[in-house]
Amino acid sequence: MNPYVTGTVIKSLREKNGLTQAGLAQLLCVSDKTVSKWETCKGYPDISLMEPLAAALNISVTELMAGETVCNQNRSANVLRAQFYVCPVCGNVICSMGELECHCHGIRLCPLHAEEQEEGHRAEISRVEDELFVSVPHEMTKRHYLSFLAAVSPDRIQLVKTYPEGNAEARFAMAGVRYICYYCN
Repeated sequence: MNPYVTGTVIKSLREKNGLTQAGLAQLLCVSDKTVSKWETCKGYPDISLMEPLAAALNISVTELMAGETVCNQNRSANVLRAQFYVCPVCGNVICSMGELECHCHGIRLCPLHAEEQEEGHRAEISRVEDELFVSVPHEMTKRHYLSFLAAVSPDRIQLVKTYPEGNAEARFAMAGVRYICYYCN
């Protein structure tokens, strides 16, 4: 089973939060013997207790299920190191300035990695007044389309979400744009 059910994880998080077994039990409306059973691996928390248990231990349900906390070690962000994540189920686009543990629809999302442009997917970039007009000659069907286009500068990210049967194009303010990226599903 997942590491979350190990008693050592529950015990260490309980102690880290300064809770006794009785104190945690009281917060969850269970007996202290129940908490003891979890910590000695003689029983497991009921699925209905996952949210209250995570809240009592000051972590997310995802962290509880994974058995480890996610600690953001970034002291400052650099936009040029931005990472993009796309949910394969709903198409949500998530952008972060550093390391991120993110889930959508119960799926752990991995950051997208830049690849060289393929011949049929080369972006065409032109200057229109003080903007960049970016278009990609790409089919935009329900099965094969660009999910988003983005312009990344040292101080901002401009993202345009695109949809099937729309156009694979966007306008971006030129100010400091270092690179353009887009995601083909």
